[in-house]
Amino acid sequence: MPPPKKRSFRRNSRSRGRRPQKKVDDTPESEKCFEVEGSIAAVLAGTMFRVKLDGTEHTVLAHISGKMRKRFIRLVIGDRVKLEMSPYDTEKARIVYRLR
Repeated sequence: MPPPKKRSFRRNSRSRGRRPQKKVDDTPESEKCFEVEGSIAAVLAGTMFRVKLDGTEHTVLAHISGKMRKRFIRLVIGDRVKLEMSPYDTEKARIVYRLR
């Protein structure tokens, strides 16, 4: 009886020695979100917040981004935050950073 063949323990031999490809951002400039800053005016249920934007009297409904939830970053009234807003709906936003 011949001896058993040796098995290779490489998981993905195709990617060995290759550099990862750069991601190409195909979204047009008009569809990209824009960043604004503001301060938290009210804390609502379900990690939602009313945020008053800087320089205007405009308030938006904002929720916390996933990374902030993952890191358990707490927000209280008066905190300054950085928001991302869609150009299509300026009444809602996502909180992406808590400013000092």
